Amino acid sequence: PFDPHRAIPAADLARILEAARWAPTAHNMQNFDIVVVDDPDTLEAIGRIGHTVSLEFIRENFAQLAASPEELRTRKTGILAAHFPPAWTTRDTLARVPEETRHGTLGDTLAGSPVLLVVTWDPRRRAPASEHDALGVMSLGCMLENAWLMAESLGVSMQVVSAFGAEGVERELRHVLGVPDGLRIAFAVRLGYPVVEPPAAVRVRRDLADFVHHNQFSNAWQGAHAEAFAR
Repeated sequence: PFDPHRAIPAADLARILEAARWAPTAHNMQNFDIVVVDDPDTLEAIGRIGHTVSLEFIRENFAQLAASPEELRTRKTGILAAHFPPAWTTRDTLARVPEETRHGTLGDTLAGSPVLLVVTWDPRRRAPASEHDALGVMSLGCMLENAWLMAESLGVSMQVVSAFGAEGVERELRHVLGVPDGLRIAFAVRLGYPVVEPPAAVRVRRDLADFVHHNQFSNAWQGAHAEAFAR
């Protein structure tokens, strides 16, 4: 959780937003708007919005779970099962996920954050010939990465909350924030300072030779420094 009483300096928040502003976007469409939410009453209203995790998410999430740090290091992708309710993490319980484990509120994900950035985008402002607005989605990723790197450089913790873009949640959130018709809510980002230092996480990545190919897809890249960066 974040410390709700430790405000982010206005100058630091401005630098994070400035970094977002200068992110590269497809066709320079700058297809996003950001709502900065730091009013306690508004944060409380957002926190009361209900959220239900879909069975589709739970089933697809299951395929990405590792039962132990050792398994995660071997797989090189995914996330630890310990981050989720036990009923979501075994094949036996997956067929009968209890309803109560799927329901909550956005307040569960805010965890004391004093500042929330709600990112919206306009699917009408897309780059030419970008099917399903793929380049627009990529642009949102560029903006997020810029903001995230700046936040980290300032010692501000950031977490992306994808639940804000869920259909039912988006509808209520649009009302609370007065988001105009035509704009979609992509996700939210909570900012703050952790109350306690988070435990060291198991971080895994594929080796370069696992996903970099040389001239032909069947040829793994064997760059001069590939082995040095593999671990």
